[in-house]
Amino acid sequence: MRKLISRCMVIAFILLGISAYSQAKIKFSSIPNVLQGIEPNDKIDFWVLNYNTYGKDQELKVSGTKKDFIPQTSGFDLFPDEDSFYYIVYSSGGKINYVTDLDALKKFVGKIDNVQEAAILATVDGYMIDEEFKDVAGNYYEDQSNYYLDLGKLTSKECPYQKTHFTLTVNKASGAVTQVKDNGTYIELYNKKCANNPRLLKIEKKRRI
Repeated sequence: MRKLISRCMVIAFILLGISAYSQAKIKFSSIPNVLQGIEPNDKIDFWVLNYNTYGKDQELKVSGTKKDFIPQTSGFDLFPDEDSFYYIVYSSGGKINYVTDLDALKKFVGKIDNVQEAAILATVDGYMIDEEFKDVAGNYYEDQSNYYLDLGKLTSKECPYQKTHFTLTVNKASGAVTQVKDNGTYIELYNKKCANNPRLLKIEKKRRI
């Protein structure tokens, strides 16, 4: 009887360990690495991920035999208010195509094959990997059925500038977002033009005194 109880306890601890491991949150390493995780579903001859900053292109990933293409002057970004941008060049059936906006990116990604693609498609819906606050808005964990993404979202572009973080449950089989949990605001920023800036209100109060 004791041996049976001991075996049951060992199995229970193993199952608990597997459960804890499966729910360990992993931070997204960087937005470029997330984009390099794309696995196109359509038949692609080659594709190139480009990063443009200050008017200069940098090829972050080349898949297949690259052909000549025209450098682009605009593209998409997975984080708002950035001066740089990304774009993708790919060839399908011998024809050169360009991905320069989020809708085209969504079409290029197609069916979700991994957690990187799940995060990319969430970006199309206004979410973001916040590289400054990965602990709350730039990580994930997964189990056998779902990806669980902790992502940020701009919920106010006026005063104060506000970010809220959410947990998105993405079904691996269908790619559908089955649940969105609002975890609350994690940052509020005021600038000098904000009439409700607490610092300015304190200064004005002192002046009146």
